[in-house]
Amino acid sequence: MARRKGGFTELLEIASALPWKVAAALIPISFVFFHVIAAASDHSAAPTDVAWLGAVVIRAYIHTFALLFQYLVPFAFLIGAGVSFAKRSRSAKLLDGVRSDPNVDVSGLSWREFESLVGEGFRHRGFDVTERGGAGPDGGVDLLLARGHERFLVQCKQWRVQRVGVSVVRELYGVMAAEHVAGGYVVTSGSFTKDAKAFAAGRNIELMDGKALDGLLRDGKSAVLRPVDSMTVIGVTKLKPPVCPKCKVPMVLRTAKKGANVGSSFWGCAQYPRCRQTVGIG
Repeated sequence: MARRKGGFTELLEIASALPWKVAAALIPISFVFFHVIAAASDHSAAPTDVAWLGAVVIRAYIHTFALLFQYLVPFAFLIGAGVSFAKRSRSAKLLDGVRSDPNVDVSGLSWREFESLVGEGFRHRGFDVTERGGAGPDGGVDLLLARGHERFLVQCKQWRVQRVGVSVVRELYGVMAAEHVAGGYVVTSGSFTKDAKAFAAGRNIELMDGKALDGLLRDGKSAVLRPVDSMTVIGVTKLKPPVCPKCKVPMVLRTAKKGANVGSSFWGCAQYPRCRQTVGIG
């Protein structure tokens, strides 16, 4: 039976999973929040009526806990910011190592290092990345990507010999539907089965095998974004993206999520939601 984690430990894990700048910003915010509650609940006068005794006791409890949390919670965010900064520094160093040495075998990394490396690659593609932790080396959603108003989930599979099957892709698709995200990625240092590729086609899931992973890791910051919006769709993967008539930038392939054309593909402006220009395929 798994041992239940304490509240402070869970708070540390949450703080450590946040981008370090976010965790750092929450230090003064959390202090002010609980300090205000402590000041508002301070009522040292003794109750004059028995009927008010319960309310006074509750107020005293709130005051005591707020006094404690105004220091404990910011301290947790302080530690979390430090841990998050250290993880980010390690992942950046890993990425620099891969880019400087073309013979580096990423499949030889630990699964945590592999996930951190993939996350750093997506950061250099313009995404904000939050590590979800997954369930271990072989399960769970590992990364949450964000760009603008859209969110994407990433499942990392550090399999070089074993091919990633359709069950992994189905699992990610189920979580995508439950969390209402724009799309997802399955990233592996190996390859995918035919069933996995067939299931992903047209479902806003991009399968990144060892070759695609190498491109993700070795592209510089100036690399053209290949978001999940430009999913692999049967019959249109080799089409050249048109230029947005309004913004004059290359468009990306998208899939309609609602309306009469749900499931169909179209070209959308890469500047969405600032520009909602669309172009049909064909």
